[in-house]
Amino acid sequence: MQKDLTRRGLTRRRLIAAAPVLATGLVTGFPRIRRAHADAGVVNVYSARHYPSDQTLFDMFTKETGIAVNAIQGVAEELMQRQQMEGDSSPADVLITVDAGNLWRAEQWNLLQPIQSAILDKEVPANLRHPENLWFSFSTRARVILRDKSKVPAEDIPTYEELADPKWQGKVLITTSNSIYNQSLLASIIEADGSEKAERWAKGLVANLARKPEGADTEQALALAAGVGALAVSNSYYFGRLLGRDEDTRKKLDHIGLVFPNQNGRGAHINVSGGGVAAYAPNKENAVKFLEFLISPEAQKVFADANYEFPIRAGVAPIDIVAAWGSFKSDPVNVSALGKNNAEAVRIMDRAGWR
Repeated sequence: MQKDLTRRGLTRRRLIAAAPVLATGLVTGFPRIRRAHADAGVVNVYSARHYPSDQTLFDMFTKETGIAVNAIQGVAEELMQRQQMEGDSSPADVLITVDAGNLWRAEQWNLLQPIQSAILDKEVPANLRHPENLWFSFSTRARVILRDKSKVPAEDIPTYEELADPKWQGKVLITTSNSIYNQSLLASIIEADGSEKAERWAKGLVANLARKPEGADTEQALALAAGVGALAVSNSYYFGRLLGRDEDTRKKLDHIGLVFPNQNGRGAHINVSGGGVAAYAPNKENAVKFLEFLISPEAQKVFADANYEFPIRAGVAPIDIVAAWGSFKSDPVNVSALGKNNAEAVRIMDRAGWR
């Protein structure tokens, strides 16, 4: 089952020794691996999501079904490495992670199994699930461009490709190439424009950076608000969470606008939170029930309201702060393509000097 990690681009990210954790408490070291046994009253979830709202979802599922959720949380690579090492003795029933690139890695490492679910087939759009039902998306987030309204009119930055124009030299803020979100954005550009154009874009972007990449998406938005640069790239939900903090933060961000790029073309790049049933799930039936629950209207509302994400299920509205940005066209490409193009994206980032 062990695969060459360098072929998946994983040498760019530190592989931390997997650490067992129950609920939210991290502990170092692997436990003794024993063959997992089925338990009709339990579902074991390996989750790379780290949001307080997820505990709300676990509690809701238990209240609705009587099935207890044992959650082990960690960095995506940690959890996947752990699941690999456990092999067919793994207690994991469900693997949840963010970004299609990570879901692709789970698929390539044979950590997931295909399932049949009429509910998931009906409610999860085809481009937001694996073609063979290895994984399904529960929520989406757009990779957006934030602009300082005093420096950049909205019409001046209509596309991601525009970020590489020399007129933005010294004006763009973005996180490092180690970010899976940036890897997937570049993977989407590879899919749309081809590798040659994608590499020119990456080199142009690097030439336009306002500073050496540092911090997460939240820090890019705050730096932009403080007068650094003129444009920033961020996942939409990070900006939504900032706007939801308090009045002082909202005032600091009052001159920052949000742009959904490529609206006259393929649409804005979106990424996902998603998951699937683990390859050796001892409680497969409970695992499927858990995935189906995550797409229920009640659970979808938690994704929307508590974490400012876009719901997958039709008919569930985003929270007001997000809804105020208006509707937008999203890239219809199957997000599995983002994983397929990940290794090439990482190679391009290296050649472009994107650190």
